[in-house]
Amino acid sequence: MQVDVRLNAIVDPERAGGHDLADLARLCAEGGATLVQLRDKLSATRAMVEEARAIKQALAPFAVPFVVNDRIDVALAAGADGVHLGQDDMAIADARALLGRGAIIGLSVKTVAQAEAAPVALIDYVGSGGVYGTLSKQQKNAPIGPEGLARIVSVLWRRAPKLPVCGIAGIDASNAAAVIAAGADGVAVISALSLAPDPAAAARALRDIVDAMLAKRGT
Repeated sequence: MQVDVRLNAIVDPERAGGHDLADLARLCAEGGATLVQLRDKLSATRAMVEEARAIKQALAPFAVPFVVNDRIDVALAAGADGVHLGQDDMAIADARALLGRGAIIGLSVKTVAQAEAAPVALIDYVGSGGVYGTLSKQQKNAPIGPEGLARIVSVLWRRAPKLPVCGIAGIDASNAAAVIAAGADGVAVISALSLAPDPAAAARALRDIVDAMLAKRGT
């Protein structure tokens, strides 16, 4: 399955800018998000399933795929399209066995070593970073910058030429072009959408930047 990662909108209750998450997801999709991810480190499981179901329903008119960060149980219960997993989450092979071939599975890759070790035959896309500094999560490592992202992308391209990669962390309209120039196929964004006065307009602006850079690259 070829996942369109041009604009991966991540909705998170900790950085929602006062928005209801389902409404925020809808606004992002209206503005051109091509993938939506729920990232919730706080909610109890039952509340998170309800939240995920509401987001899935809000996205239905747009045919935008919806994945849940970390929580395979929540993704299954809510009927999400898949999951996004980190290096310390369930092993990709186990997640694939539970979710089946039709589900989307994304993987976070932060280093060249992780890019070399990633089970590329079992995943549908990669989120790579942190490219820049961010307030949306605790960063244990220094940002890798576009140069570090380019190194990771080149490893992934060698191993799986068609695997989509989106840059993540600290990305907004001022630096998204550099992320695509580094070889990414898209950007994953939280605050630049949720904290914008008009999330749909912010999504549209980001999507325009990404599309223009991809066109320039001939992708």
